[in-house]
Amino acid sequence: MNSAMETFVPLTFRRRGVQRVVTDERPVHDVTLLEGIARAFYWQHLLDTGAMPSGSAIARAEKLHHSVVNELLRLTLLAPDIIEQFMAGRQPRRLTLMWFQRNRLMVDWQAQRQLMASFEEMYE
Repeated sequence: MNSAMETFVPLTFRRRGVQRVVTDERPVHDVTLLEGIARAFYWQHLLDTGAMPSGSAIARAEKLHHSVVNELLRLTLLAPDIIEQFMAGRQPRRLTLMWFQRNRLMVDWQAQRQLMASFEEMYE
């Protein structure tokens, strides 16, 4: 059974310094972060279906260092409401893909929500 879904979202891509963002008037989408999350879920799908045996195999196929794949795969552990917040362009401005690559991500969703709240308070 094929359960693939497709969604069209009209977006405008702009550059802000070195960061690519998607704008729609108010919300600012961090395209790099969203692409990282999308890649992570795609790679997790490859692992779950057995299409790829490991993160290292994915890294070889993508010509990436294995640590990059493993760092991005951690994004699949994010709470669904946090991912939804990112997709709506409501992530804390300084919470970037690089932040996730350099910092530990708690597995507990409530701890993630507390981190998000503290991040918002810290940088407002």
